[in-house]
Amino acid sequence: MATNPIVARSLDEIAFWSRIMKEHALFLSLGFNLEHKQLVDEAQQFIALFERIEEKLSRFSVNSDLHQVQAFNNEVYQAAAAIWGYKRKVLGLTLRCEIRSNNYPLLVDHISREAAYFANRLKELNEGKLAPTADTVIQENVFFLRIMADHAKFIGHLLDPSERKLVAQAREFSHDFDQLLFQAVDLDSMRPQSETKPILSQFLDQNKVSVASLRDFKKTARELIEACRIKSNIHPLLADHTFREAERFLEIIDLFEASLSRN
Repeated sequence: MATNPIVARSLDEIAFWSRIMKEHALFLSLGFNLEHKQLVDEAQQFIALFERIEEKLSRFSVNSDLHQVQAFNNEVYQAAAAIWGYKRKVLGLTLRCEIRSNNYPLLVDHISREAAYFANRLKELNEGKLAPTADTVIQENVFFLRIMADHAKFIGHLLDPSERKLVAQAREFSHDFDQLLFQAVDLDSMRPQSETKPILSQFLDQNKVSVASLRDFKKTARELIEACRIKSNIHPLLADHTFREAERFLEIIDLFEASLSRN
């Protein structure tokens, strides 16, 4: 029996992003102070929720019934929407100075954008939207380039100031990805004139080289953090988390390149 591409893609998205959502809840909980017990409890509830989703996911396969997977997508969509609401609540409390924690406002905004992205992907898949269009290629890159730029900023701020070389490298990556993001935004505003294979292909090639470089930097940082060879406030799981997201972006670029070559 042929594998339904919507089923396969749905299960892949849920496998990747459910783990990411679970880790977001953990990172938020670690950043709160003792007086934020209710927020910590809510974070723990989300950890348990996404663990249940991961357990249920293990019962599915690429040969599962499409309608059952679509129903599961709807269930996970509700979880993604709920954690998005929680993250936006935390962001509002932080910006109004009603709470003070070790969670940067930009970090909270960053992880809420990822929750919105996850929810939107599930909605698109249930609408049968699988093959990328030129419009999707550019906008997806805008999203992920901003994510990569954020990661570089977070790494730079969480490294100990005495790690001068690594801090400088993180700042350089931040600048480079800001420039790539601005370039992607410019290209996005030029549609539909920009919807030509050569322009999109060059755009993806440029991003791929930069993301691979950042991925390698994150991999090295992760290994150094795990071995306690650099000074930072970066949790080893956070280092691995950002590395996996760079890997994910590279996989998506490969999917887009394959789609362009077929069309």
